[in-house]
Amino acid sequence: MLLEVRVQSLGVDRKTNSPVVILQERDGDRILPIWIGPGEAHSIAIQIAGWILPRPLTHDLMVSVMGVLGGQLDRVIISREVEDTYFAELILHRGEEIISVDARPSDSIAVALRQDAKIYVDEDLFKDVAVEVEEDESVSLDMDSGTPIEGEKKENTETLKDYLRKMNPEDFGRFAP
Repeated sequence: MLLEVRVQSLGVDRKTNSPVVILQERDGDRILPIWIGPGEAHSIAIQIAGWILPRPLTHDLMVSVMGVLGGQLDRVIISREVEDTYFAELILHRGEEIISVDARPSDSIAVALRQDAKIYVDEDLFKDVAVEVEEDESVSLDMDSGTPIEGEKKENTETLKDYLRKMNPEDFGRFAP
């Protein structure tokens, strides 16, 4: 089953200085942070801000090419995660034909925002890696080790998952294009 999500925010992970797009389920409180590249973050930020540039960016060009070829983005599906790499599909319509194109989630999100297309996450993926945000929860993080200051030390993956479960999206620095 697929869950519809929205781009909740775009930030910078202060520990790694990497941009992070935060997806939040439409009808719930769980979030899915996906670390992305600076170019894709810049493109997403420009679209969220509603800026119009004099020349098209790569994602604008993709939308133009799809249109010239008679295609329209219907939806994006973020389907799985393997070894910290997320996989997505662009689902396109061209007439009666449905076309699925393998893509990175960051590129898919940038294109979906430009097309007002819906973004979905596979529910199993959401169960495995998403975190639930509660307004009254917070955690202090040791910026050198990346582990919570209070509590037991765990394996790196479990520590990260626990940390993400307890943090608010505002805990990420804001990404500025």
